[in-house]
Amino acid sequence: MLTSSRDHSPSQGCTSGAGTPATPTTPASTHTILVVDENTAERMRAGRLLEASGPYRVLYANNGADALAMIAGNAPAVVLTDLQISEMDSVDLVDEIRGKHPLVPVILMMGPGHEGLALQALRQGAASFIAKENLSDELGSTLEQVLAAARLDRRQQRLLGFVTSFDACFELENDPALVPVLVAHLQQHLARLSLCDENERVRIGVALEEALVNALYHGNLELSSSLRQDDSDTYERLAEERRKQPPHCTRRLFVRTRMSRDEAVFVIRDEGPGFDPAAIPDPTDPANLDRVGGRGLLLIRTFMDDVSHNAAGNEITLVKRRRAGG
Repeated sequence: MLTSSRDHSPSQGCTSGAGTPATPTTPASTHTILVVDENTAERMRAGRLLEASGPYRVLYANNGADALAMIAGNAPAVVLTDLQISEMDSVDLVDEIRGKHPLVPVILMMGPGHEGLALQALRQGAASFIAKENLSDELGSTLEQVLAAARLDRRQQRLLGFVTSFDACFELENDPALVPVLVAHLQQHLARLSLCDENERVRIGVALEEALVNALYHGNLELSSSLRQDDSDTYERLAEERRKQPPHCTRRLFVRTRMSRDEAVFVIRDEGPGFDPAAIPDPTDPANLDRVGGRGLLLIRTFMDDVSHNAAGNEITLVKRRRAGG
């Protein structure tokens, strides 16, 4: 029986130098993205944004049935689909893709008034969502996030299948470049333990990245999500300044994880002032789907089985369990 050793990341001093975005840079290799939208203008708009944001090969489908046929013949790296499609309900499309092509994550494009359908599709297996009105600003970063979460070296799977448990503690400085690296590391251990399928590993990766980024930016650096929406340049400038200045530069992110073949528990704590968890609007209420700062918590709560905060509001615990019969 193989059991992994305990991982520790030592504390570092105050950071300096240019800031690095939380998501990795666009991969050099070309990824195929399938865009599904029966509205020709919207479909082509999404395609143009994809081609402008990275070395992506874009394919198009008018409806769910055509999309499934194209996936069967040429599986894309990601499916980007409108919620309102003909021939097949978008929720059914997500379910079909998850069942037949579990390695292909789905990103939803959501128009106003379809928050309930988006929640249903996320629960069914979609990896993320973007409001159509924010497509030009968020498509590139959301796609990179999902691609990074989906990336896994399958050549290791036979050996890694013998690992039965993994426990680790990390103490990270406020460097956003560490976030995707840590997420990928934890995903590898999820694969070793066979706790969930590929689709769920992607969703867990998205939830972990959202929780870590929230702890870093909103916790340790005390930056408001409303500022990011109003003025993203000022938001990033303040983030870079605070990473170098006390008290923010001395704060750390503490991550504890305990994984077995039946359950994974992730505890993320920052050293910020915290908040009142009871004051958070219910992110799973469709009425709150477009609230500032609600997107990350919605994804976290949708993709994990249990989510809780400590009383101080500076620690979040995420739990994922093996599905019955999985």
